[in-house]
Amino acid sequence: MFLVSKRILMTTSIMALMLAGCDAKDAGKNSEVVLKPAVTTGVSANPEIKILADLALNGSYGYDITRSLTTEIGPRLAGTPQEAKARRWARNKFKELGFTRIRTEPFPVKGWLRGLETAHITKPYPQRLVVTALGGSVATPKAGTKAPVAYFADYEALLAAPMGSLDGKIAYISGRMEKHRDGAGYGPANQKRRSGATEAAKRGAVAVLIRSVGTDSHRFPHTGQMRYAEDVKKIPIGALSSPDADQLDRIFAQIKGTDQAVEIKLRLNTRDLGEKTSGNVMAEIRGTEKPDEIILIGAHLDSWDMGTGAVDDGAGVGIVMGAAQVLMESGLKPKRTIRVVLFGAEEVGLVGAWAYAEAHKDELVQHVLATESDFGAGKIYGIQAGKSPANKVGIAAMSAEFKYLGILPKDGDTNGGPDIIPLDAAGVPTVRLNQDGTDYFDLHHTPDDTFDKIDPKAMQQNVAAYATLIWLASESDSNFRDEK
Repeated sequence: MFLVSKRILMTTSIMALMLAGCDAKDAGKNSEVVLKPAVTTGVSANPEIKILADLALNGSYGYDITRSLTTEIGPRLAGTPQEAKARRWARNKFKELGFTRIRTEPFPVKGWLRGLETAHITKPYPQRLVVTALGGSVATPKAGTKAPVAYFADYEALLAAPMGSLDGKIAYISGRMEKHRDGAGYGPANQKRRSGATEAAKRGAVAVLIRSVGTDSHRFPHTGQMRYAEDVKKIPIGALSSPDADQLDRIFAQIKGTDQAVEIKLRLNTRDLGEKTSGNVMAEIRGTEKPDEIILIGAHLDSWDMGTGAVDDGAGVGIVMGAAQVLMESGLKPKRTIRVVLFGAEEVGLVGAWAYAEAHKDELVQHVLATESDFGAGKIYGIQAGKSPANKVGIAAMSAEFKYLGILPKDGDTNGGPDIIPLDAAGVPTVRLNQDGTDYFDLHHTPDDTFDKIDPKAMQQNVAAYATLIWLASESDSNFRDEK
């Protein structure tokens, strides 16, 4: 299935000798982290993959890139000057690393900023709560909103509440998120964040508080985008840290059956900034034999404003850029074009993903395969194909080549990642390298999402996996599409 050119075979021994003489700390440029040489005895006999593995597993490509982004730019909220700085950073980094066809494609996005945010229990046991506004939330009155609180054990309990039952009240929705390696608990837990304000407003509430959508026990609230229905009154919504939600749960349990009530004063001074500009930044390694056939690997460049966006999604930016850098530095020349896309405004509704799909709709038929790294920096454990038979056959044919990294075939279908959803919907074949996200939602959308949480060894494995993927996909005889 994967053909090896005579030219590559001739250069393999030369490159292997050159690599053997490289010090590990020099394999990734400008690194402050000295990494011990990785053991690659389990790598297949495929000489090209050996070259890629030696570079990726002995270097710090992705780690260095992520450090640069999170240190030099920091938080990158969609539509802000910081996100614009990140786009300039991306263009400069692509140029520095030797990519071609570097470009930015701008698009409009709704601007939003958080401001002062406080919450206090005023009755029955006065105390402060740690809270943050959810992305897109409207503001409370400047002086805040003080009201009695209605307790709901989970989102389903809110949906069961009668219309009019929350008149003049703040709705509080608890409900814990379950921790899973593949993040399976996120979807169910996220319903209250996404739709809690609308459903509470339908029942007369003046504001909403939710238990953060996260799996940690730290006193850091998790932000994230929420949505309003067009025909329902917009009310403010904030998230409490897990320990503060626990405290509120205990208070409600203690006063149950008494005539006492919980009252909270909530202040969220958010601002709607109107239309702003975001954009996607992309660059390529041009294919030698099939330059019009595109393998797309992506990550999102924006982040929430509370941390520095390291695991979400600075790590993904480093992984996909680093993997393509490894391929370029290896001397291997892919037959197909490798396009690295850094999507803007993902956090606020996949805005950049939909903009890319629209801007490139006439060439989507030339997109052979697409994937994204957007689940932190944990080690990859599985490779998963998209839904079509040809997509599955094509990925199955290369899956054995990932065993040296501990990556095995994973059942089920993938859409390729959040920013790949519009491409998947348009029929572009997809693949996903599944990362271990057991602890991802401990950090997700919190002030604790910082660079120190990233394991450089796990980043090496990720970069090696993506470098292996783009090389094999480029050389494959499959186009991963069902014939019509």
